Amino acid sequence: MSREPDTRYTQDRELSWLRFNQRVLEEGLDARIPLMERLNFAAIFTRNLDEFFMVRVSRLLDLNLMKGSCRDSRTGLTPAQQLAAVLKAAVPLYRQRDKLLARLGRALRDCGIAVLRPGELDGRDRRRLERWFRDELRPILSPMVVDARHPFPHLPSKSLALALVLRRGRRRQFGLVLLPRAVPPCLFLDGPGLRCVLTEQIALAWAASLFPGYQTDEACVISVTRSADLPPENEEAELGEDFRQHMKKVLKKRARLAPVRLEIQGTAGDGMVAFLCRRLGLCRAQVFRCRAPLVLDFAAELARRLPPEQAAALCYPPHIPRWPAGLDRGQPVLPQVLRRDVLLRYPYHSMDPFLRLIREAGRDPKVVAIRLTVYRVAPQSRLLALLADAAENGKEVTVLVELRARFDEQNNIAWAERLEEAGCTVLYGCAACKVHAKLCLITRRDRGRIQYITQVGTGNYNEKTARQYADLCLMTAHPGIGADAALFFQNMATSNLRGGYRWLLASPGALKRRLLALIDRETARARAGREARIFLKVNALTDRQIIDRLVRAGQAGVEVVMNIRGICCLRPGLPGLTSHIHVFSLVGRWLEHARIYVFGAGRDARIYLSSADLMTRNTERRSELACPVLDEGIRRQVLRYVELLCRDNVKARRMGPDGRYVPVSRRPDAPPLDAQAAMLAQAAREEPRPRPA
Repeated sequence: MSREPDTRYTQDRELSWLRFNQRVLEEGLDARIPLMERLNFAAIFTRNLDEFFMVRVSRLLDLNLMKGSCRDSRTGLTPAQQLAAVLKAAVPLYRQRDKLLARLGRALRDCGIAVLRPGELDGRDRRRLERWFRDELRPILSPMVVDARHPFPHLPSKSLALALVLRRGRRRQFGLVLLPRAVPPCLFLDGPGLRCVLTEQIALAWAASLFPGYQTDEACVISVTRSADLPPENEEAELGEDFRQHMKKVLKKRARLAPVRLEIQGTAGDGMVAFLCRRLGLCRAQVFRCRAPLVLDFAAELARRLPPEQAAALCYPPHIPRWPAGLDRGQPVLPQVLRRDVLLRYPYHSMDPFLRLIREAGRDPKVVAIRLTVYRVAPQSRLLALLADAAENGKEVTVLVELRARFDEQNNIAWAERLEEAGCTVLYGCAACKVHAKLCLITRRDRGRIQYITQVGTGNYNEKTARQYADLCLMTAHPGIGADAALFFQNMATSNLRGGYRWLLASPGALKRRLLALIDRETARARAGREARIFLKVNALTDRQIIDRLVRAGQAGVEVVMNIRGICCLRPGLPGLTSHIHVFSLVGRWLEHARIYVFGAGRDARIYLSSADLMTRNTERRSELACPVLDEGIRRQVLRYVELLCRDNVKARRMGPDGRYVPVSRRPDAPPLDAQAAMLAQAAREEPRPRPA
């Protein structure tokens, strides 16, 4: 008989994620952050919550519909109980967002920036709105009354629509107006300051004119969120079918998946809500009322239109990524990496050294092959354009494109087609799991000898996010790591997920086994009375087996410190259970995204950079990699990075035994330390100066 899991020191992953997103929202309350950036944090919170409902709430709904009594291994809750807890916990977050946006709106008006409602305008401004509605918006709208001859329409996920209760005589009917995605998020007004009116509010103000002969009793803006989580069995292509063509069909199916949430802004009585719930197949707990706009796309548009002097005052100062110390930007990168390892710390360092390495490899007559994994890339990717150029230049270029990267499928399909046209060999990963590893391999033949340059990253090959996410990029000519990388690409081409490697740790399989062994190594050291430490920096910790092994290590006396940005299902600081385990999170200007594992201390420490979070999906159901840091100089850089994170007393928050976060306390005599600001200053100091002519 299997033993029931111990839930005394674990918590629900979905509630933990909501607490992370609450920390994102609370950045909008921090008066030390420029005003427009605080508005941006509210927009990030909103997008995060959208994806949470599309994926995680959708998964809970599916599990709840399945027969059986499956229970969560961390809480013992059924899917129905988890779903109820999640929907209940989301309600105060909406209230908190409403209050924050109202506060930010008042502060913006003090700066001459206003998001107005039509009712606040008169005279020339009012006439401008009416004219724009009549000439630009109304011709592309399709109002409809819902009845036997006009069935309830399909509402695309996260699109905006107007819902109305109409009356003609004694008869009441429901009306709908879908707002096309092509319309701009807002209309900017002439005159002093920066003023705009949201498109949905303009449509709402003149909605009655769309239904002549009816009186309008109620009118509101609504948005439906649909599942984006296709069942795994539907992801497999039919025998002989090209997987890229299969994924195109999958994306069409996704557009019509079931609703999981309804958001309402404006006046909507119980009758309208009940009608919408029936038509959409939702319960009342899945309906969320808001005073704030349902979509915050206008925030980016406001920031783009700020005059320079206001942008300087209301936004973060512009950041120019630097070149790392020890890398001469006046010399070719490829021979420098052959001589010594190089570490790029995004966004403090530029991605340009890596891009220049690829450009040089594409032109180097001694380079015979370039191979790369792709999970998420920019729509206008300089990196993939360089690979296409290399293929056209006669290099053997192999790109493993993961077409199942959620929300990036269409972009990856387009790039796969372009790369094939350029002559690249394109692989689509493995049927059994997504390929999430971040690996690039350059193979050279010099004087009859094979040379490898391997790049291993903790984040995606995306030039845009490299300026927004805190990630690490290691470039090394270590022959053993290069041989492992070559074997990895061979294994991916033959769908061999269980291949063995000498230096790299790969999942599924060896990565988790090795991590558990390293945790046990520190546990044994602690029991022997020796110094024992574990530091883990990941985005999420949910893997039950790793959690239990960390708890056992802490109980043996191992000092366990974890910097976990998002989900953490382990509750630290519980007397007698997890008192030696410390968890902190850091939400700042840049998204902390790097994964770092450190086991031990000093020269004996085992340090790995990885693409893998400590989630069961990463350790058991994805192809991931972790690479050891062997160069002493790079090891010192990584450990200094870790030290700065652990010393942060400005942005860091500590998790308590109840799973909630509180700001890290600072001694009265301790100076404030913002780790991200400190790393930014450090990168500015270390950038090498050009050599004198």
